[in-house]
Amino acid sequence: MRNYPFYLSTQNIAAGILSALMACTGGAILIMNTAELMGLSRPELLSWLFIVYFIGGSLNLILSLVYKIPFAGAHSITAAAFLSTAAAQFSIQELAGSFMMAGCLIAILGFTGIFNKLLKLIPKPLIDAMLAGLILNFVVQIVPAFKESPIVVGLAIAGFFLAPKISRAIPPLLGVIAFGVVGLLLSYDLPSVASVPFSLPQFVIPSFTGHGFLSLAIPLAVLILSNDLAVALAALQKNGFHPPINKTIAFSGLGTSIASLFGGHAVNIGGMMTALCSSEEAGQKDSRYRAAIVSGVLVALFGVFAWKFIVVIEILPAFFITMLTGFSLMGVLLGSLKSAFSETTYKYSILFAFVIAISNISFLGISSAVWSLLIGGITAKLLGEGKANDE
Repeated sequence: MRNYPFYLSTQNIAAGILSALMACTGGAILIMNTAELMGLSRPELLSWLFIVYFIGGSLNLILSLVYKIPFAGAHSITAAAFLSTAAAQFSIQELAGSFMMAGCLIAILGFTGIFNKLLKLIPKPLIDAMLAGLILNFVVQIVPAFKESPIVVGLAIAGFFLAPKISRAIPPLLGVIAFGVVGLLLSYDLPSVASVPFSLPQFVIPSFTGHGFLSLAIPLAVLILSNDLAVALAALQKNGFHPPINKTIAFSGLGTSIASLFGGHAVNIGGMMTALCSSEEAGQKDSRYRAAIVSGVLVALFGVFAWKFIVVIEILPAFFITMLTGFSLMGVLLGSLKSAFSETTYKYSILFAFVIAISNISFLGISSAVWSLLIGGITAKLLGEGKANDE
């Protein structure tokens, strides 16, 4: 039964659902908040949500099926966060043009193979340290979430420990969801759900400007490459997969360019989503691509029914979404920490990469993920770390 092509284990399903939740909860809320700050209409918001989730989910679904590698994602959450402060001064046509230029930049890096050559120069322990630092930010947020709602998060923690006791086939993360939802229903007064009419995606004629290229396109391309594609590719390699790096980057760039015609800011392979679906939490290695298939299907469906889902997302408390994200990445964090700090030939370079990634601070428009690898690599060279492995 387990060799049947369409068999899904409980770990496949759990990881796929949690991966999709990462994009369809916090990511969707961020887009909705950004759209409000930008003054977009409800139809423009729905068009944005539909295109990035439907195309993003479909892209990752197709890549997972073709390559039997767990690609998961939708859009760049960090890019959406950047837009919340940078996009207000642009018209929607200028935004579409900037998004398209960002997609073209990413596609060029993929087709030329430049990014692939840069990635091969990075020692694996530094990649592990970078991933651990990025993920730690999400896991640590469980603590303030518990402070905000001890009952809900306390029950979720109980579910984490009780689920494997009930059955070894039940992943702890499913216990977190089940018990967390119970706690939410018992202690949180959810507001009523409003109705929203259906709206088709709206075509946007892009307008290309030099200001948009410098202020939006370049930063967006850097954010997508560093916070999403680099993290995703590093996670896949860390977990023993060999993704087609150039094609992965190129497809993300092309997807972003297509999405821009309907107001979408990005379509790409997701960093944390792919890290989750490619980890041991997603099951046996040869079946983990099925977790990504589950994720891709759910993400694409979310895009189709975004006009219905957004009214539900709007009533969920932020701490609940934060808690689910933290628990979903806990296993990935443990694996990354173990892999990074067990390598004795690297010391300070690993520590520096880890600490810089934790900071989650961008400098000169470059994310902490890229700086952690850059500073870690320079430190390793200056101190002569990693030579035992090279030999």
